[in-house]
Amino acid sequence: MKKEKKHQDDTNSSEDVTPKVTGVGGIFFFSENPEKTKEWYSKHLGLEVNQWGSSFEFRNANRPDEINYLQWSPFKEGSDYFAPSKKEFMVNYRVQNIEGLVDNLKESGVTVLDNIETFDYGKFVHIMDGEGNKIELWEPVDSVFTAMGLKTTK
Repeated sequence: MKKEKKHQDDTNSSEDVTPKVTGVGGIFFFSENPEKTKEWYSKHLGLEVNQWGSSFEFRNANRPDEINYLQWSPFKEGSDYFAPSKKEFMVNYRVQNIEGLVDNLKESGVTVLDNIETFDYGKFVHIMDGEGNKIELWEPVDSVFTAMGLKTTK
């Protein structure tokens, strides 16, 4: 049975916390030389780059005052971060209610590769899709990135 929850806040309005994907959180791909790749994208396409790649800033459609982020990151070819996938890319999806989503995925027979890990900037877990692509699921805490004050691509 799929898990769904509604959360009541102090104003008595309900917020949908159905376990699901809410957007794209990152695009990760192999590169022969990640540093040169970041430099090229910065020089030619205007991306603001940092040690991870580039953080794209956007507004939350449901809470327009909230800043959200999408991470674009080149990884060194051969990195095992995408394993066990044999693909040259990985997509990170923003999710809500990651625990409920993982429960639903397991009930549906989806391969969940690891346990949910919690960091100050969110919760993560990795799954495999039906075609052997490793997928990263992220329940973000965007305010941590906002507080860092990094330059972002807008």
